Amino acid sequence: MRKALVVGLDNYPKCPLSGCVNDAIAVANIVSKNEDGSPNFEVKTILDIVPQRTLMKNIYELFDGNSDVELFYFAGHGLVNNGVSYVVTTDYDDYNYGVRLDDILQAANASKAKHKIIILDSCYSGAMGTPGFFGNDQAIIGDGLTILTSSMSNQTSAEVDGHGLFTALLLEALKGGAADVTGSITPGSIYAYIDKALGPWEQRPVFKTNVSSFLSIRNVLPSVPLNCLRNITSYFSDATAELSLNPSFEYTNHPDNVHDIVEPYSDDSNVAVFKDLQKLESVGLVYPVGEEHMYYAAMNSKSCKLTPLGQHYWNLVKRGKI
Repeated sequence: MRKALVVGLDNYPKCPLSGCVNDAIAVANIVSKNEDGSPNFEVKTILDIVPQRTLMKNIYELFDGNSDVELFYFAGHGLVNNGVSYVVTTDYDDYNYGVRLDDILQAANASKAKHKIIILDSCYSGAMGTPGFFGNDQAIIGDGLTILTSSMSNQTSAEVDGHGLFTALLLEALKGGAADVTGSITPGSIYAYIDKALGPWEQRPVFKTNVSSFLSIRNVLPSVPLNCLRNITSYFSDATAELSLNPSFEYTNHPDNVHDIVEPYSDDSNVAVFKDLQKLESVGLVYPVGEEHMYYAAMNSKSCKLTPLGQHYWNLVKRGKI
């Protein structure tokens, strides 16, 4: 069971925002289903207006129970006052700014879920999980917890064209920009995607985690069919082996085609293998040896090899992980 609490607040009395509700709706929609339409997270959304007590109550309910995965997303104002960091609720005043990041962290750490994920698009959100906020120098990120924030503890978070800069990149990542070859999107791959998109002078995303393995937040369609990927151990005897090619692997090298052909003519079984190899080449798992393109490697009887990434997937297939 996977559940998510998605919050987007625009309607602040003194300093309204314009993109947080739209961002929260978009996040809720995309995490609720995988690309193939299969159910993913069961999502509860809170939009536009929420008092501190209501938000804290919903956070406690999110991190209570026996879910496999619990996800909290917040888009809105963030604040630091006297060394204490908050996500700001719409009923804030000089004595009650909203929900303390420490309280969110404590609720997540107390959860029995195997995986807890906190994603914050708010100013100064990088303070979440900072050692010292509980009065000591110990790490305070509990087992199974991952935190991804839009900015460092001393940085604001930008809105651009009515959307949070961070969340715009988060949505791109969840749509497939951060997917691996199998279509899996993990918190680590999302951070890597966002990190590369933001320059050193912009707000910097923060990633903190205490997990033994990453889970997939969302799955998209694999960039190559899984049966093609699983054939990799059939085509290459080991991860560093070369596969010898010849013109029989190229389907256009057939007597029925009106152009120069060479022997051996195309062979259906070799053509099928070659089409898989070309798919694997297209995602950076295979490369031709001594030629620029796979076509010429076949026509000139050269070979192909696995790239380092291809060798990684060869080992995963060999170990039955894919």
